[in-house]
Amino acid sequence: MFTVPQIFSGKWARISAEWFHSALNWVVFLFLDFLDTLFCVLFRVLDEFMEGKASRCYCENMGEDGEMSETLYGKERKNIFREMGFLGFLRKWENSEKIGGRVEEAKRTTRWSDCECESCVSWLNDGNDQKLHVVVMEPSKATDEELKEGGDTENVIFLHGFLSSSSIWTETVFPNLSEEVKKNHRLFALDLLGFGRSPKPRDCFYTLKDHLGMIEKSIINSFELKSFHLVAHSMGCILALALASKYSNSVKSITLVAPPYFNCSKENGGSSMVLRKVAERRLWPAIRFASSFMSWIWEWILKLLTRKRNLHFTTMDLTRHTHSSAWHTMHNVICGAAKSMDECLETLKISSSKVKIYVIQGDQDQVVPLECSANIKMKFPNAVIKIIKNADHSSMIFDRENTFTQFLEHAWLSFANVEECNKYYST
Repeated sequence: MFTVPQIFSGKWARISAEWFHSALNWVVFLFLDFLDTLFCVLFRVLDEFMEGKASRCYCENMGEDGEMSETLYGKERKNIFREMGFLGFLRKWENSEKIGGRVEEAKRTTRWSDCECESCVSWLNDGNDQKLHVVVMEPSKATDEELKEGGDTENVIFLHGFLSSSSIWTETVFPNLSEEVKKNHRLFALDLLGFGRSPKPRDCFYTLKDHLGMIEKSIINSFELKSFHLVAHSMGCILALALASKYSNSVKSITLVAPPYFNCSKENGGSSMVLRKVAERRLWPAIRFASSFMSWIWEWILKLLTRKRNLHFTTMDLTRHTHSSAWHTMHNVICGAAKSMDECLETLKISSSKVKIYVIQGDQDQVVPLECSANIKMKFPNAVIKIIKNADHSSMIFDRENTFTQFLEHAWLSFANVEECNKYYST
């Protein structure tokens, strides 16, 4: 039996803890806001000195390019120092387009702030015809003629998520494929533009259009695909839906793992609402804090700190991007492209093709809210939704490689119904 003092002491302890967390949260993000403002000035100075011109700054007014997300700009990213006019003196600087400083070699293909590790610069050796890094697993019993004509070969395109690479598929799904699927399935696991071993052009804004264009050029056009299945994780789900919408008569099935699909409209804040959802300014849980600010980690620093030469691929993937590719993709795809997802699903719903959509998400996902899966079901009633117990944002794949692969195989082989798919994925 609880006494009155015990009840009140428990209540006030909880309130005190919440207050302390809120105060600490405010102090930490105030400091990060200051660093953001300071680095804005510092990097403009260094860019001007090292490369001859300052890089584009998003602290001021929004541009006119419709492909760019409004969340990139200072008005949407609240910062008390910016609102105080701390950056006002930047307007007195020379126009950032003017070439000055010490480098007229502004023909540089990388930024001075990029780490220039192998994964960041290897694509420069491919000449002018830049394509994505693609790992292709050819069917074991298909001839070259059969591959060219299509035949009974099923094509599957895998799209990874943010700060990831094709390794998430080649290290989990590819080794667990059944012999039956290996016979007549051709699998494409790619590194998205700006990530992994794919090109990381310095002057690219990494918009939805940029990403889709490179996927088309590197896979669909290069291999002359007439039909294909799509498998995507997290941010890759946005690209998968956009790609499926464009090729609605060619796509056969879409498997979305933890899709960040928000009910996005101007009324509820649009892209800004998505930014608040996926990058909320919170210290805890740790994964929320990690997603609340953008940074980059140089590969050699990571190896120095961990004293390891062979780190797990998921850790290495955190370094295999540039600040520009990650920053722009975060805003222009995850936030900016959210408003086009309703239109993509609507296109798939009314298309003549009988595309199947499967959605898998863990009930412990702290990155993408469960409401996102429900949103897809509301928009596309025929979608198969599978919520996995005790799974988080990635453990549907990493901790369940065999069952996840079986689920995919069954979807590809039979365009499965709900009951059949359910029995191939243990909870």
